[in-house]
Amino acid sequence: MAATSLETPYDYYSNSSTDGNRGETVTAVFTKERPTLLQRMIDSFKPAQATQNNSIELDVASPGEERGNGVDKDESKLHQTLKNRHLQMIAIGGSIGTGLFVGSGGALASGGPTALVLDFAIIGFMLFNVCMALAELAVAFPISGSFYVYSSRFLDPAWGFAMGWNYALNWLIVMPLELTAAGLVIRYWTDSVNIAVWITIFLIAILIINVFGVRGYGEVEFYISIIKVIAVLGFIILGIVLVFGGGPNHEYVGGKYWHNPGPFADGFKGVCSVFVTAAFAFSGTELVGLAAAEAANPRKTIPRATKQVFWRITIFYIASLALIGCLVPYTSPRLLGGSSSYDASASPFVIAIENANIKVLPSIFNAVILCAVLSVGNSSVYGASRTLCALAECSQAPKILAYIDRKGRPLSAVALSMLLGFIAYINCANVGPKVFNWLLALSGLSSFFTWGSICACHVMFRLAWKQQGHTLEELVFVAPFGIWGSLVGLALNILCLIAQFYIAVFPQGAQPNAEGFFQAYLAAPIVLIMYILWKILKRSPFMWPSTIDLETGRRLIETSQFIEEERAERMSWPLWKRFYNKLC
Repeated sequence: MAATSLETPYDYYSNSSTDGNRGETVTAVFTKERPTLLQRMIDSFKPAQATQNNSIELDVASPGEERGNGVDKDESKLHQTLKNRHLQMIAIGGSIGTGLFVGSGGALASGGPTALVLDFAIIGFMLFNVCMALAELAVAFPISGSFYVYSSRFLDPAWGFAMGWNYALNWLIVMPLELTAAGLVIRYWTDSVNIAVWITIFLIAILIINVFGVRGYGEVEFYISIIKVIAVLGFIILGIVLVFGGGPNHEYVGGKYWHNPGPFADGFKGVCSVFVTAAFAFSGTELVGLAAAEAANPRKTIPRATKQVFWRITIFYIASLALIGCLVPYTSPRLLGGSSSYDASASPFVIAIENANIKVLPSIFNAVILCAVLSVGNSSVYGASRTLCALAECSQAPKILAYIDRKGRPLSAVALSMLLGFIAYINCANVGPKVFNWLLALSGLSSFFTWGSICACHVMFRLAWKQQGHTLEELVFVAPFGIWGSLVGLALNILCLIAQFYIAVFPQGAQPNAEGFFQAYLAAPIVLIMYILWKILKRSPFMWPSTIDLETGRRLIETSQFIEEERAERMSWPLWKRFYNKLC
């Protein structure tokens, strides 16, 4: 008896039959028509079919892989495609933006050079502890929603609801603001084109990036972060040369501006005012923790990425701002002469370069500022969509926002973020700036609440970890300052909120007024109202160390075996790589 088959190189299915007269089995193979590119694109928007490859909380793992505990592996549909290089650059350059390039100018004018460096150093130390705490939690629980979910699990579900919406609103409002900012940055070169044209162009650009999902976000952030890092390092080198008289003017500057007009601009009130600017400059640092759910290997990539925080703070912020204090006096009228906080002409970096009579670099630095603005716009869609999706999955937002397509894109949440970008067109009207000031007031303190909650979550996690019989040896990554670092971070966040309250009540250069107070501090009562409403409606319980769930979503790793494997791998590295790994 013989078998006959027809094959093609394409996908096929077969049907077998037996010819009774000849005793042969004939297998007929019918080919499936390969879908066209258009059809594949349409299919990608259909609901995701979660698989083991794109799961966040793994339940069953092959040998050598991490194992989750008690979580259905089909629960998550986000794709884990962020590589180590993506997270490294997001960590290094993710928060280098307009807060540093432009906002630092207003901070210098408000507080003086000493207040500028001092406040950024304090916020930087606070952020170091926040990021270490977040890394420890994210490696143990790499779950969608990250710190918002941690607040629900370790503190109070009502507080998690308030934090989730606080964080989502922050990014939803930032999106139209950054679109407007991009148009304002363009005005450095030309103001002949209506700002609405630039808003449309950049809105389409961000939409295209997000069509490619998390991989598109990661790639764009990777290359823009490289540009920003090169720009800051280049300025630091240039700044050192200019301070010692190596510029075209051959004028030795030294520290004369620290003596005249002086180190402080407005005493204690000036120091307090700079805290908010510093927090704005560092906002976005926590996105590394949010990206843990879509990282290919969070147990390795998250600790490596968070190690960059210390160097970013020390080199990119403290060094560059100390040089700015040497090159630009806080009395310079140009620092406050910008039309907005995104006007590149008010950037102390641009002012320092122009004061040295260097002709080409100001335009180059303005292009870097434009890249930074688009980077924040891109991050705003990512941060808002992932947070809204996680809220919907926990029934704290409309269920439609939990829709994830086959490419791992939270499609409804991304669409909502993009739609709110149209608010940017309000700036084409005279009432635009006033509307935006009130929109910003809704989330003006978002970063302090988010960072403080992360520290509080880490404290409660450590208390529950100890009370439920676990040891630190079971954790792959441990925050270097432990629970004390988180307590210090929480205390500093509370002090910053107090400082902002003081400035809201007694503003610089103005009399106390209700409008100014609420524009500076409206976010606080909004957060408290959301917390109280959810607490009353759902009667959610407070979390205690004995009642906190430490199992759901946690990755169980053979820690001792993992440490031995890591040690053996490091010992095989050359000396320079081992030294670099210690530092980075």
